[in-house]
Amino acid sequence: MVKKKTCVFISGKGSNLKNLINCSRDKNFPIKISLVICNNKNAYGISYVKKYQIPYVFIDTNQKNYENKILYNLMKYKISFICLAGYMKIISKKIVNTYKKKIINVHPSLLPKFKGLNTFTRILENKEKKTGCTVHYVNNKLDDGEIIVKKIFFLEKNDNEKTLKKKTQILEYRAFPEAIIKVFRNC
Repeated sequence: MVKKKTCVFISGKGSNLKNLINCSRDKNFPIKISLVICNNKNAYGISYVKKYQIPYVFIDTNQKNYENKILYNLMKYKISFICLAGYMKIISKKIVNTYKKKIINVHPSLLPKFKGLNTFTRILENKEKKTGCTVHYVNNKLDDGEIIVKKIFFLEKNDNEKTLKKKTQILEYRAFPEAIIKVFRNC
């Protein structure tokens, strides 16, 4: 199996990145993480990249023309697939159009509900009975692309933002690899 050269975009702790690295070490998993792009110099996720000796690039997304730097590095490392794993920046049209149907994102809600930020707060305020995570293709609208995989759990009376985050992350660790396998099975 020829693995697809993949770039993972992160901004923080990198727990989904760590999970994808572990999955990608399986010879039957369809991707090889060949690059990580991060927009936060202090992101803990960089420690995983260093541990596994994966090339990474810090890109200051507040700089003008930062998309060109991203595209340059994607081309340099011959990236054919992108995973957004806790990347807290909207992907530009330029990048989305260059990698059409080649970028996926994991979102901590059952899309189309609760797009964007502050998801857990809004779930609790809305008194939802169930929630979960969604892996979807990225398009030019926020959290709006075609859904690949959803994972669901039911809320309990004592759930709060912290417990929702923990339960959701556990589902994300299953959903993200499952979505990647599904994407490449359907190619």
